[in-house]
Amino acid sequence: MARDQPNIIMTGTPGVGKTSHAELLAQSTGLKHLSINQVVKERSCHEGWDDVLQTWLVDEDKLLDAIEDEVMTGGYIIDWHACDLFPRSWIDLVVVLRTDSTSLYDRLKARGYPEGKLQENLDSEIMEVVAEEAREAYDDECVVELWSRTAEEMEGNIERIEQWVQNWRTDNQDRQASGSASGKKS
Repeated sequence: MARDQPNIIMTGTPGVGKTSHAELLAQSTGLKHLSINQVVKERSCHEGWDDVLQTWLVDEDKLLDAIEDEVMTGGYIIDWHACDLFPRSWIDLVVVLRTDSTSLYDRLKARGYPEGKLQENLDSEIMEVVAEEAREAYDDECVVELWSRTAEEMEGNIERIEQWVQNWRTDNQDRQASGSASGKKS
């Protein structure tokens, strides 16, 4: 099924600015912000709560089943700290947001993260875990890493992704028009 809108994954370690980026992009592009954290809670795509890590234990199969019909239509910014579970065929761009460990520490501390969870996320960012997962799961031309340390960097990231969305729409529109003109299905 050809989509007339792209799907983007906004991913990175908790605290790098995924939700802030996704919300601003949704406003400026008309794409829909799909917060996986909300989906997990609201649609019960979990196996319960982990008291130690203070997080839901996500049932990935249930999650994918819950969002498949929506995402397959296109036009979503998927906001989550993991990306490799989403099928390649669903995704047009993977944005891995990065930040320095001092900024990340301050952001997670302000959220009240317990020390163990805070350290686990710092280690994940330092070891580039999410970036590596993205590079392993998706084609190189589909993955971009962007820094999210300052408001200026976030503004630049938004502009860059807005331009990518516009280019995707133009390219896809051209492809669909040429497919229709030649009698091919797109």
